[in-house]
Amino acid sequence: MNSFGTNASQRSLNTSSLLAPRVLSITDNTWTHQKVLLISGTIGDPSLKPLDGTLTCCHHQDSFPPTNWPVQDSHFKALVHLQPGPNRLRLDFTSPKVSSGTTSIPAHSSFIQINYLPLNSSPPLHLAIILGKDSPGTYDAVPERLQREGNGLDIATRKFRMAAYLWQAFTGEQMYRNGLGRRCFRIEEQWQPGTLTYEDQNTGTMRNEAKIHIIRSNKTMAEIRDLDLAQQYDKATKKGDLFGIAGDAVKEYFQLKPGQKHYVSCLFLDTHWDPKVKVVRGHAALGGGDGDLQLAIFGSHALQSYPASLEEVVPAFSDCTKTDTAYVANDCNESGSNWEAANIGIGAHMHETGHLFGCPHQESGVMLRDYVRLNRTFTCREPYSTRTKSPGQRLVLQQDECAWHRLDCLRFRFHPCFKLPSDMTPSADGSVQVWTVDGGVLATAPTGVAWIELYTEGDDLCRTHIEYFDPTSGKSPPAHVSLTESDLRDRLPRDKRNKKLKLEIYSTGGGKHVVEDFSQLANTKNCRVRLPDGRWGFRGSKLGFSQMEGSQPQEVIIDSCYIQTKLLKTIRVYHGFAVDGIEFFYEDSESQLFGKRGGKAGGSEFTLDTRRGELLMGFYLRAGLWIDGLQILTSLGRKSEIFGNPTGGSGHTLLPPRGYIIAGISGSCAGWLDGFSLIITR
Repeated sequence: MNSFGTNASQRSLNTSSLLAPRVLSITDNTWTHQKVLLISGTIGDPSLKPLDGTLTCCHHQDSFPPTNWPVQDSHFKALVHLQPGPNRLRLDFTSPKVSSGTTSIPAHSSFIQINYLPLNSSPPLHLAIILGKDSPGTYDAVPERLQREGNGLDIATRKFRMAAYLWQAFTGEQMYRNGLGRRCFRIEEQWQPGTLTYEDQNTGTMRNEAKIHIIRSNKTMAEIRDLDLAQQYDKATKKGDLFGIAGDAVKEYFQLKPGQKHYVSCLFLDTHWDPKVKVVRGHAALGGGDGDLQLAIFGSHALQSYPASLEEVVPAFSDCTKTDTAYVANDCNESGSNWEAANIGIGAHMHETGHLFGCPHQESGVMLRDYVRLNRTFTCREPYSTRTKSPGQRLVLQQDECAWHRLDCLRFRFHPCFKLPSDMTPSADGSVQVWTVDGGVLATAPTGVAWIELYTEGDDLCRTHIEYFDPTSGKSPPAHVSLTESDLRDRLPRDKRNKKLKLEIYSTGGGKHVVEDFSQLANTKNCRVRLPDGRWGFRGSKLGFSQMEGSQPQEVIIDSCYIQTKLLKTIRVYHGFAVDGIEFFYEDSESQLFGKRGGKAGGSEFTLDTRRGELLMGFYLRAGLWIDGLQILTSLGRKSEIFGNPTGGSGHTLLPPRGYIIAGISGSCAGWLDGFSLIITR
């Protein structure tokens, strides 16, 4: 019978003991969305009499073998394995210095219920090991490791799988600490022999666990190893080739089709430390994407140091065995011992996976090099460090741990891989627009403006940002925000306030707009246009690059904007595989053309319902280098079809900010439209 499966057995436990474990990182009956959850807490009052001992986690209905975690100075950190649905966990504390009673009933126990809901409706992170076509499927390991656990494909998949669950446990906890809920990416899983505990490997128990795709490249092992990208080797050549090799192999393996986005984090198994020239061959640490494939790659040169199961996590991050560079790499001279090598391997690969999810480098955290402290997230004491020469064994608290930067967490919050069932369905249009008006600049986004990053000339990292998203308020982020140069510059360090200011504006829909020079944008002289009735109009941010051969500027002020007796009746769009032009027809039979009459003969007409007072409100555009497609939006909520190419470029909604109307269109035209912006007026 389950040792705590009945109410009677639960009542008989001494849950009132002062030494019963107290979980501080998560509250009872919380919902979470990851299989392996990091919890932490204390035993008794650490300030009175710190105790060492063992925390035993007994899982729901014996669905997973009990796991033991060290208690050090009355603090504990543990990884708990969850089943879908409610999980009633029992935590037992034992110590040689504390009486455990005279019965078989644990003397110091507590319960916590955690509910696990898998995120099966969000895109997964795929994990893949890439091999040369002639590779034997082995990785670098010292003789002792070879004898103890081997270095073949089976143990490699177990170690990579455990590393990915550590990424997930770390990231989920970081999102919670940042006030963004119990939110994390999901890992693609499949029903297979379990490896997250020793016992499963002995019994052959089947579980739903992370799938590791084994992908054979069309390159040989020698070809992969000849492409060197080791950070300690300044003669490295062909730096991007391994990323290309991985991308080609992944695309062929998954048979990617246009519009089907994949997120794949890859491990090159044929990475090899060459002690003669002191370089890691066949390794590249890179992450990014090309639209349909978001990819991260890393080498296997630290794989021997990874844990292969939950039971090995603390030992792996506590192993002071010196790195033997006759067999394995001391990466960046920061992997002088096994636990430090585990930090670099698991942490730097997580850094590249951060790039895969859209994170740039940051001034602190994982996207700098904070992962050299990754061990501290999972252990309460740090051993001797060859990197810092610190003696170790001091208590590690939350403020000492590795972290994702706040801006990384904000990116994750609005990333499709982190979507929760309770989240609104994301809009297809995450675009951001900026408008220069009297009194400053307006930034608008249909999905809401989430945050703005400020950069001054010479900055390669963001050091100042403004958040408009408050997850605790329950309110939606603002659809438009007003920006003034004085307010933005006041937020900067004093020595940078007079430098050129660049903004990156992000929407909750994943869109981004870059303002290269805010002073130039805020200068209304650069974007003002005098309307025929004397009012000022303002040009908004332009879509399209206006760089096609023969591109010429064009501008139209719509007559009905300033002549009250002029009634706009019909809009005709000229298009083929792109938008050639747009013509406005009035009730008096006059018309105005922006662009040219090309593409489909006669174009396509959209008629406004003038009897009901229907007006032109804005446009939805598909745009990249030029204007691919255009849709008309009206005051009655009607939309035309998307004329031109409805899937080209990316989507952008152009609607004037509150208090403004469309006065005209500005842009450029070559063979077809390659620049488009609204002119707005009050």
